[in-house]
Amino acid sequence: MIRTLLVTGDGKTHSGDASLIEQWQQDPESHIWIDLQGETQEHERELLEYFDCHPMAINDAHRERHPPKIEEFETHTLIIYRGISAFDAELNYEPQQVAMFLGTRYLITLHPGMAMSIDRLFAGDGNTLLAKSPEFVALKIMYTSAGFYQDSLLEFENQLSDLEDELQDAGTDALMRRIIAYRSRLVKMRRIFNYHQGITQELIAYDYEHLPREEAETLHAINDVHERFERLYSLTQMYYDICGDLIDGYISISSHQLNITMRVLTVITAIFVPLTFIAGIYGMNFAYMPELEMRYGYFMVMGIMLGIGVALVWLFRRKGWF
Repeated sequence: MIRTLLVTGDGKTHSGDASLIEQWQQDPESHIWIDLQGETQEHERELLEYFDCHPMAINDAHRERHPPKIEEFETHTLIIYRGISAFDAELNYEPQQVAMFLGTRYLITLHPGMAMSIDRLFAGDGNTLLAKSPEFVALKIMYTSAGFYQDSLLEFENQLSDLEDELQDAGTDALMRRIIAYRSRLVKMRRIFNYHQGITQELIAYDYEHLPREEAETLHAINDVHERFERLYSLTQMYYDICGDLIDGYISISSHQLNITMRVLTVITAIFVPLTFIAGIYGMNFAYMPELEMRYGYFMVMGIMLGIGVALVWLFRRKGWF
């Protein structure tokens, strides 16, 4: 699917398909945004070559799961961004690669499936931003996408708080598996946000021809995107640490409960060891054992065993062992 948004030099907005490219060429003051969703690589390459995009940039855009990056070429700047097509409060998300070719008067976006941020801009203020410059559209795409990430992460904070309460009340292995799964997803998301944070740091630190820092409005938009990705990275790191603390806490509680159980079993064993020893002596089959001929020997031995047991129980309770 090809969607095109054109803003002419006199401020008029047109939406349609690839047929608007000819109108854009005839108006040197116009700006165009071409969005390619799910198109074949041959068709995409043909269009990008028509806009004189560098072959290396095209190859990078077509590489599957290319790390997010920004790179400047002679006629355009390439931004590879890891967007999302779906995301929920359970941190289940479907990422997708979005490649943006940013030129002086055009923006071309490539993505295999639905991109929530691009759809919102096409239905919203994309034409207003495009009228200023295509760079504002590219920055807004990243800013809006980061907003979707942020909304779901903040919802996950409530989920994590409830999970923490459940773990303290009655921790189970099922809860632990959920926490470990969350932690694994947070690691992947933190890696993505680190890449995106690096892109905005480069935009702040270096001059890109198609994203000029000397323009106050452009620099402000770059800073907004950077601050949002910085916050996302901080949130994922914080939630990762909380999940780690919950895992450590659960292991500590389980170890403590196991220690209590083992201490009780040890006390029981310590009580019965001397009793078993006495019973073992009198269980030996010797013909000549003087104690066997005592009339009240049985009662004496049982009394001694009972006294030893009671004394050990009193001693252990005094020491607070159970």
